[in-house]
Amino acid sequence: MIVHSKPNLFNILFSLKGSIAKRIALRSFMVTVLAALIVLVEGLLPAFFTHVNATPFTLLGISLSIFMSFRNNACYGRWWEGRQAWGHVITEVRSFSRASAVIPDKALRETLLKELCGYTHALSAKLRGDDEFEAARNWLSQPRQRYGHNLCDGILRVISERCSKLATDQIISDWRYVTLEERLQKLSEAQASCERIKTTPLPFPYTLLFHRTNYIFCILLPFAMAEPLGWIAPIFTTIVSYTFFGLDAIGDELEDPFGREENDLPLDAMVRTIERDILDALGATELPPSLQPVDYVLS
Repeated sequence: MIVHSKPNLFNILFSLKGSIAKRIALRSFMVTVLAALIVLVEGLLPAFFTHVNATPFTLLGISLSIFMSFRNNACYGRWWEGRQAWGHVITEVRSFSRASAVIPDKALRETLLKELCGYTHALSAKLRGDDEFEAARNWLSQPRQRYGHNLCDGILRVISERCSKLATDQIISDWRYVTLEERLQKLSEAQASCERIKTTPLPFPYTLLFHRTNYIFCILLPFAMAEPLGWIAPIFTTIVSYTFFGLDAIGDELEDPFGREENDLPLDAMVRTIERDILDALGATELPPSLQPVDYVLS
């Protein structure tokens, strides 16, 4: 995720960090070259271009803008929902940590909280397609097989079983057990939300239709602008293609908010926040440092 102070004029004009320009540079350049060639041909065959009317392009541009707005709002909604889900993860881990203070067995409480920290590491790895157990290994107390095929859910199940035993043995009261179980339930709900976002992309026909229409519009636009604008047409075409291709690429990036691209969610930083909170609750005096942006990018 890009963490940047309010940009000044220099940043607006020349900053590439977090900009989508690098991803669409080739496409915009090709459209610009095409526009220049069309202007050149228009100078040789002016009669042909006098019959090209700009009205259809205006109507198509308006329709494309509306469709683009719908798609990008849907993609941003997925990004924001992912951030909300991880906000719930942080909240529920902190709540479980506070509620677990009633457990008299300090070693058991430490094991439970470390398992919970391992859960966040595993969830982050799961959403990024990494090895979940390797990411959480240092925090877990059981072998891989103990947690089942769904490691994240298995960790919550192991914690729940231990809390249930504490209640059965009357080490903690029933309402304390219910409180702890509610925290685990909320974590499971947050995990399900993240999994839904990860495994359910936007309907493919929407994306395919938008990509096709976007390319068709940007390729045909120079034909309408060559005759009235002359050599200004390539400049204007570049601006239009940069806007349309850029919004298209931003939508693709935000559709999956859990990756490692510059504008994706900073899962590593949020997991580190949870790690620091848990270690602090366990009385550790030396905490790992909070992750800071590197070249304006918080991972």
